[in-house]
Amino acid sequence: MQAHQPSISHLQTVPGKRVNRERSMAAAAAASIMVVLVATAAGRVWAEEEGGRQNGTARRDVTYDGRALILDGTRRMLFSGDIHYTRSTPEMWPGLIENARKGGLDVIQTYVFWNVHEPIQGQYTFEGRYDLVKFIREVHAQGLYVSLRVGPFVEAEWKYGALPFWLHGVPNITFRSDNEPFKVHMQNFVAKIVKMMKDEKLYYPQGGPIIISQIENEYKLVEAAFHSRGPPYVQWAAAMAVNLQTGVPWMMCKQDDAPDPIINTCNGLICGETFLGPNSPKKPALWTENWTSRYPLYGHDPRFRSAADLAFAVALFIARKKGSFVNYYMYHGGTNFGRFASSYVTTSYYDGAPLDEYGLIWQSTWSHLRELHAAVKQSEEPLLSGSYSNYSFGEQQEGHVFETESDCVAFLVNFDKHKTSNIQFGEASFQLAPKSVSILSGCRTVVFETAKINAQHGLRTAQIVQPLNDVDNWKIFKEPIPRENSNTTHTGNRFFEHLSTTKDGTDYLWYLSRYDYRSNGHGQLVLNVESQAHVLHAYINNDYLGSVHGSHDGPKSIILKTPITLKEGQNSISLLSVMVGSPDSGAYMERRTFGVRKVSIQQGHHKSHSLNNELWKHQVGLSGEMNSIYTQEGSSRAQWTAIDKSAHLPLIWYKTTFDTPWGNDPVTLNLSSMGKGEVWINGESIGRYWVSFKTPSGQPTQSLYHIPRYFLKPRENNLVLMEEMGGDPLHITVNTMSVTRVYSTVDQLSTPSLLSRRKHPAVRLRCQKGKHITNIEFASYGNPVEDCRSSGRNCLGSCHAETTEFVVKDACLGRRKCAIPVLPAKFGGDPCPGIEKSLLVVATCG
Repeated sequence: MQAHQPSISHLQTVPGKRVNRERSMAAAAAASIMVVLVATAAGRVWAEEEGGRQNGTARRDVTYDGRALILDGTRRMLFSGDIHYTRSTPEMWPGLIENARKGGLDVIQTYVFWNVHEPIQGQYTFEGRYDLVKFIREVHAQGLYVSLRVGPFVEAEWKYGALPFWLHGVPNITFRSDNEPFKVHMQNFVAKIVKMMKDEKLYYPQGGPIIISQIENEYKLVEAAFHSRGPPYVQWAAAMAVNLQTGVPWMMCKQDDAPDPIINTCNGLICGETFLGPNSPKKPALWTENWTSRYPLYGHDPRFRSAADLAFAVALFIARKKGSFVNYYMYHGGTNFGRFASSYVTTSYYDGAPLDEYGLIWQSTWSHLRELHAAVKQSEEPLLSGSYSNYSFGEQQEGHVFETESDCVAFLVNFDKHKTSNIQFGEASFQLAPKSVSILSGCRTVVFETAKINAQHGLRTAQIVQPLNDVDNWKIFKEPIPRENSNTTHTGNRFFEHLSTTKDGTDYLWYLSRYDYRSNGHGQLVLNVESQAHVLHAYINNDYLGSVHGSHDGPKSIILKTPITLKEGQNSISLLSVMVGSPDSGAYMERRTFGVRKVSIQQGHHKSHSLNNELWKHQVGLSGEMNSIYTQEGSSRAQWTAIDKSAHLPLIWYKTTFDTPWGNDPVTLNLSSMGKGEVWINGESIGRYWVSFKTPSGQPTQSLYHIPRYFLKPRENNLVLMEEMGGDPLHITVNTMSVTRVYSTVDQLSTPSLLSRRKHPAVRLRCQKGKHITNIEFASYGNPVEDCRSSGRNCLGSCHAETTEFVVKDACLGRRKCAIPVLPAKFGGDPCPGIEKSLLVVATCG
């Protein structure tokens, strides 16, 4: 924070120039007005360009130099965000893109997911939520650009890294190396996507929105493992991409030796500190993945990233690395529908992104970054065309200045995580909060502080709208336990590898054998099973013995050791091997092995009897799964019964119906009473669930599961669950998700928002679309408790203006949004002179 109010300026000396007080005040006022117009102007860009193109006057090209991507001869400072079309639904796309644009983004970035588009070799699909062209056209229609990450290996916590599993069966193939079989198939797909984009005229020189593309993905992480076949593959991939002549640049992320003209880019949390920079002075500094949180894993507590930390990282990258392109991964994470999540990854993806899983605005992240974007865009000219200089103010404090003849911007950095720093810059003193960057417009006026959150915060609530607790509305289907006499074509005196056998078409593979038991003494019988799958369930003679599961960071093998009882003679052994997603990264993915590896039976202290070389049969998938009983047609063929005493046992299918909640709020299922499995709505899988795998804090990693309204019909929606471990469906509820409480605190010395015409700091509250402010739970102008999320007078400090509640209610009640200036006059005068004051408001939206 600046030591004095930002509106007060003195005669200051900054590098290379002196500025007077009048010029400073005029610049600050002009900046405020200019930035308010940024969003409106952005929406007009495409209309103007299209009109010019039709008149033959517009120039349409994308190039780059050492400072930035250059569109139509102009360097551009670009903010981008990942929104994956496969992780949302078409009816969500317009709203997601609109909120991204309103959040100050210029670009939408997405991967292209090979395995959804070519699930069977030579058979392509681009429909529904896989309609890539429709998604790009929607981005274009809203005035934004596109960064298209073709890959086609993408990782992305997506099963098999988006490589189609049929590649696994191609003879002599080695993925992602100088291997002819892989290169042939990779080139065919990349060329198909590029041709599709060209045919639809979606590249920028054609009048479309695509301004840059990516080939491969973080290859440097595995390149050394391929030895002499790694570097030639990089060269080949680069040349192949460039030869497709898209008319826009190509990039490779985390590939510091990306061949010219490919741009090497950074992925990570702190690219302002870790990025070595472009590998040529002719290339710009681009950040393709600024992780907005960490992707969640079953068994792990969620890890969110603060708005202040995100903003600090962005500002530092721009200042230190002369960064001109920052992409948020993810801006909207969405949902891993079906079985597309990779190993142990939850169905919810990057829920803490600026737009949450449901598309709701995640506050304060969204608003804080929006202010940052405005502050940076205000100084686009000196950042991209000015001379650069840097300064040291101490061991952990530094400054970065960008200056042209007519403008100047400074970034003052404090790396100290614990202490505020006072520094002298020019003739002014500035106070820098711990771990913060202050941006100075004109090198003198603070317009943004990364550590100071003036944006509102929001509290999200899942409201129960329909409990599914009527036992008469539920039916069950008991998954039959297959035995060794089952019909199967997968038979041998060995264990078949899991993924190769299932072709990744199901999570489940049964291993079936029999054991001829002859009692030969005393001692407890024990079954020992070692598996390299993620979960294992064991049955003998159709009786459930137990289960074991692994974890993302645990040992490769899981071991089940359980006492058993056998009958004299033949006993059937049925082992269910389960994958919770397939791998998404690493070298030699095609060589990975999963499934049962060792089985033995031991009695007492006698030597164990290995069953490894006995005759094993393998059944792919579950009976209910193979018969599609989660669909209306398949369900009609299954023998459903009323819930009985076996209802809470493993391997039970459940079905019921529910009506669609009224309104437009996102819909979720609360599955906290269940164990592990998959859930379908009207035949559409909304993903895997695993609430029985608790985190170190004792909570499920995810208990709420998103049902897109696109999947619903007005009444009698069919809900089907495959419960693998045992659960209680009578406690499942249908919920709606909304932001029900908003709160904000702003002090009198805060920098006024650049996105407002007001010249004073203000508390700004806004409810989500369709809701309005119904109650003011708490309001105080004075020195209230800063982080007070609950209502009550205990939040009052020693100073309080009695008129606060009346003023705030008058300004806000009944409205979707409101703004209250943090000024003494607004509250009838200064309630306590000499004390620094702030305004805190907690409101209810409904």
